[in-house]
Amino acid sequence: KRFVTEEHFVVEEHTKSQVVGEEEEEEEKKEDNEEDEQKLESEGWAVFRADGVEFQFDLKQRLEREVKESESENDAEKVAEDDDDAERYFITTPPPAAPFNHRIVSAKPNQIRNFYTINWQEILGGRFGQVHKCVENSSGLTLAAKVIKARSQKEKEVVKNEIQVMNNLDHANLIQLYAAYESRNDIILVLEVGGGELFDRIIDENYTLMELDAVVFIRQMCDGLQHMHKMSVLHLDLKQPENILCVSRVTNKIKIIDFGLARYKPREKLRVNFGTPEFLAPEVINYDFVSFNTDMWSLGVITYMSLSGLCPFLGDDDNQTLNNILACQWNFEEQEFMDTSEEAKDFIRRLLVVNKKTMCRSRRSSCVPTTES
Repeated sequence: KRFVTEEHFVVEEHTKSQVVGEEEEEEEKKEDNEEDEQKLESEGWAVFRADGVEFQFDLKQRLEREVKESESENDAEKVAEDDDDAERYFITTPPPAAPFNHRIVSAKPNQIRNFYTINWQEILGGRFGQVHKCVENSSGLTLAAKVIKARSQKEKEVVKNEIQVMNNLDHANLIQLYAAYESRNDIILVLEVGGGELFDRIIDENYTLMELDAVVFIRQMCDGLQHMHKMSVLHLDLKQPENILCVSRVTNKIKIIDFGLARYKPREKLRVNFGTPEFLAPEVINYDFVSFNTDMWSLGVITYMSLSGLCPFLGDDDNQTLNNILACQWNFEEQEFMDTSEEAKDFIRRLLVVNKKTMCRSRRSSCVPTTES
């Protein structure tokens, strides 16, 4: 027989207290980290995260410098207006979540017309596909219907891969999938609706793009990419303007869209031979193995374009563009970079790296400054 003595209760109680103590200590550390982050953001710092690294950008200091420059050029009333507008740069909250909970979707062999009223005349963002505004009959929810032509079984499998990828991506900076419908000649994806492509926002004559706008845009892209890479997903087709969507024309909130070429990062090495020439990483052109760093190169190109409106590698034709990428021929000599900060230039330099010996370290650590030892 086994007897339980008072000593057993003492030992058991001591063990419980140790476990509880450890849990409380971990919780305190977590709360301290959250408090530190909130303190940084409240003091005007932007915190970038991508692939497990962090970069802190002093938005407040940058803004104060720009306001001082404005004061020398504008009257007091104009400066006051700038101060009011500039407050949007300190909004660190993510874009609004989709108006529905994350869903696991499969393509249903039904006619979408049975469930939605589609405005076939209204086309949203034609650059990235045939997309129409639609309303769910049962709920009145306004969504976007993306029609993808898929006649062969191979074409249908490509779209179903996109559906499977989106099923595993639940993040405010990534467009969310609501439903999918399959017919003989196409598959229609029903998505949350956005406000327009980022490029449409940038070229709006009533909108003046500042470097701080680019900071806010790129930070959100880093957040979205971090989640994708955490879920072992490579986008492999990041490009501006088609695949970066503004939530609305009056905010700086963005979402990454179009996962048609996305791939899971398998344990074995992966090669791809697709993409848009201006945004291709050297390893794609050379048909070398791709990785999370491949998306980071595209992020560098997008950052360059956001700051200048220029493409760093664009040639007279696709062949010249690809050769410029392989040679890594680009610079900051254009007048559009005259007022660009050194922090922004350094961010791009760390992303647009070809040398294989330094590529992995530099691209993945592009969000943090190097430390001198």
